[in-house]
Amino acid sequence: MNIEKARFLMIEQQIRPWDVLDLDVLELLVIVKREAFVPLAYRALAFADSEIPLPHGENMLTPKLEARILQELAVKKHENVLEIGAGSGYMAALLAYKARHVTTVEIEPELKALAEKNLADYGVSNVDVVQGDAAQGFNGANQANSPYDVIVVSGSLPVVPDALLAQIKVGGRMFVITGNSPVMTAQIITRTSDISYSTVNLFETIVKPLRNAVAPSHFKF
Repeated sequence: MNIEKARFLMIEQQIRPWDVLDLDVLELLVIVKREAFVPLAYRALAFADSEIPLPHGENMLTPKLEARILQELAVKKHENVLEIGAGSGYMAALLAYKARHVTTVEIEPELKALAEKNLADYGVSNVDVVQGDAAQGFNGANQANSPYDVIVVSGSLPVVPDALLAQIKVGGRMFVITGNSPVMTAQIITRTSDISYSTVNLFETIVKPLRNAVAPSHFKF
């Protein structure tokens, strides 16, 4: 396989047609080598328009979704980022090239170790990989950068917990996919003041829910 040709075709045939036209994002997809974060057994699929399996039933997001997240968040060099769901570490690596610092939280110990190894092997030094369950907000020890400028939820949530919203800095934003299959909506939620938030719906998609995500109440009075 001609890796660079495959990468070029991924960008031109999958990512640009999905309205990802930011040149900084497209350049980043060339700089951060996706195949370095794909399990060896699936490396031939590194540039395919599909989710890639990871241990314990998890998966990497599709390349076009990863690129769209980066474009919509427009992370700046001075910003601190919280990612929920480290996976293979690829999204954290992309974010790390844009941000001051990234904290990525992973519930599964084997995936935490995988993300740490991949990031270290790739020479990414401004990411902390933390084991924990952050589906209802991150309450771990590594919270020096909380509240965060940017939060990325690399999985879906039926509803966004208040505890997670509270971890967005005023003026900061979060990318999250909300709802239940077959209809989920990708959103950017911006914190506009101590008590208010604005939400922009971006597109519909389907992504595996985060483990232990809070389901909305169905009680009616």
